[in-house]
Amino acid sequence: MRKCHRIEVLLWSIALPGFGQILNGKFLKGLLLIGLEFLINVQSNLNEVIISSFIGHINEAITRTNYQWLMFYPCIYMFGIWDAYKDAEGFISPYDAIPFVFGAYFGTIGVIYSPSLLGGVWSGILGIFLGFGIGSLIRYYLLIRLTNKKKSAP
Repeated sequence: MRKCHRIEVLLWSIALPGFGQILNGKFLKGLLLIGLEFLINVQSNLNEVIISSFIGHINEAITRTNYQWLMFYPCIYMFGIWDAYKDAEGFISPYDAIPFVFGAYFGTIGVIYSPSLLGGVWSGILGIFLGFGIGSLIRYYLLIRLTNKKKSAP
């Protein structure tokens, strides 16, 4: 089976966790992630929350959200993206996981604080973007440090 391009699995994983794993030939893992995504989606009322959030009914979205379930979503989502990305073609450099992990952490924190901010969807999304950005900066810093250490080693 051919290895998929990273961009291809990245985009399909963003669309639905598990699709990237299926493209990479990891069918059981892909189906498990799709199943978890559907379970969390249904239990947290995520589709109703997304619709309410997108049409500007933030208070309705907050009321409909089951936060006990929604808190799992950013981690499953970011893990699915990372896992498909790392299994796709090419070399994985050190610290590649950091942006994805920070995206999951900050996305979860966004969900936790969402009742007092923008609701579960917008706060979670902003948390993922913020965490991914911070994680990318940390990864960049660590790679520069690693490169400088290699240059200064005898």
